[in-house]
Amino acid sequence: MKAAVYNRYGPPAVVRVAEVDKPSIGNHDVLVRVHATTVNRTDCAYRAASPFFMRMLTGLARPRRTVLGTEYAGVAEAVGSGVTSFTVGDRVFGYNEGAFGTHAEYLSVPHHGPVAIMPAGVTFEEAAPGTEGSHYALAFIRTAGIQAGQDVLVYGATGAIGSAAVQLLKQRKAIVTAVCGTAHLELVKGLGADRVVDHTAKDFTTDEQRYDAVFDAVGKTTFGRCRRLLKPGGAYLSSELGPWCQNLLLPLVTPLFRGRRVKFPFPKQDQKIVRHLRDLMESGEFRPVIDRRYPLEHIVDAYRYVEGGQKIGNVVITVVPPN
Repeated sequence: MKAAVYNRYGPPAVVRVAEVDKPSIGNHDVLVRVHATTVNRTDCAYRAASPFFMRMLTGLARPRRTVLGTEYAGVAEAVGSGVTSFTVGDRVFGYNEGAFGTHAEYLSVPHHGPVAIMPAGVTFEEAAPGTEGSHYALAFIRTAGIQAGQDVLVYGATGAIGSAAVQLLKQRKAIVTAVCGTAHLELVKGLGADRVVDHTAKDFTTDEQRYDAVFDAVGKTTFGRCRRLLKPGGAYLSSELGPWCQNLLLPLVTPLFRGRRVKFPFPKQDQKIVRHLRDLMESGEFRPVIDRRYPLEHIVDAYRYVEGGQKIGNVVITVVPPN
């Protein structure tokens, strides 16, 4: 089968499309014929081994798993003898961080893992980007304990995490202020944001409104800059570790002062979350934003585009061209 392979850490050029062995399946696995996948910030971080400590997870000198890719949509081509929740021909989608392997024509996943039947009325290319950014966004929302009527600011509202966060917050009936650039104000309004701030025209940290939570969905600001935006007891959450890993340390320190605090979201990856996202996509309460599509053969171009920092929502990789 064809797969995007990398054998050493580095820039996008270390990735190449090659023929590799088709994965086998065990008694409790599902073999998926992948129709669509994505390239996202998670893939880029693992490929580059940046930050360096990620090598502790992926291999110190070289990657242990040579095919990346975290999310996918496709068709169950075979199931193990112990699988009862899926059958051959099922249209499935899911998330596979850690095991990876979605940048390929075939993928083997455990039937009890973060995989579910695809939402009805959605194509493979629309379903594939439905888990990565959104499960991080869910982690933000659940860690902050957001309730209906609370005020939340989302910085980086056009990325995969931010665009999902705006929609999932509105699904919970929160009041959302979204921060983005001039070119995407209408897009973000269309996601449901109650108020949109153009960060190219105004420093959002000088905003006079106060919030129950500030979500930095792109990891480009800090608690120090955003602290004044928070109501007493409000929480700052970021998708990145921050300078000197402060977003891991400050959650231990800030609660001691019983005021504004930092929380760090640790997302879950389980079947319940994928099914929840499926239900939201079917109801129309959440749809992943898609920026560009590339065929598998041009996945290096997709990596370059994602790392250019201008990505809006998600970048989809088409493995099987749609009819």
